[in-house]
Formats: sequence, C-alpha cells, structure tokens
Amino acid sequence: MASSREYLEFILGQLSGLEEITHRAMMGEYILYYRGRVIGGIYDDRLLVKPVPAAVSRMPEAPRELPYEGARPMLFVGDVDDREFLAELIGAMYEELPAPKPKKRRQALQEREK
Repeated sequence: MASSREYLEFILGQLSGLEEITHRAMMGEYILYYRGRVIGGIYDDRLLVKPVPAAVSRMPEAPRELPYEGARPMLFVGDVDDREFLAELIGAMYEELPAPKPKKRRQALQEREK
C-alpha cells in the first residue's frame, strides 16, 4: 500500500517548525530529509525514523518496523501530533545521521580536474 499525499502534507505541516525539511517520492512512499540528511520516511502512512541513538533514547519503547520487505527496521513514531517532540527528535538525530554520499557525476568531474 502506498502512502497518501495527504499524510505527507500532514507530517510536513507537523515539521514546519524545522527549516530545511525536504522530501522525495520513491516507489509510492516518501523519503524525508533534514538539512540534506535522510532522517527516515513515510511508509504505508507511518512515520518511521532511523534508529540512531538519539532517537532510541527519546523513544525507548518505540516498536521497530520494516518500511518495506528486505529493509532494515526503523523506529515507528507514534506521537505525530506533538510538533515540539518531533522537532526535538529530529534536531537531536541530525549529528548522528550520515552525511549524504557525493554524487558520482561530481566525483567524475573532480577526478578529471586533477
């Protein structure tokens, strides 16, 4: 089951206090980014975040759920109505999230310039 655009808009509204929240549609679901880093996504109208230590410590009882078959488990965010909690959660996660990988095209151009 794909996620609805309405649920995406609801979550984006809940995260509107944070700057630089972006998303990308992927196979009927939505990947969420904060300041260029992947924080999680919306899968089957569920907000799931990466299980980095900051997220686990703020949601120790959160169930781990699969976003799709074959994926790594992520933390289910059940309290999506609390904007303050969501902003604090994602802000705390940022430093523990991996930086985006450089695009291959950029790497190739950089290699040619050397």
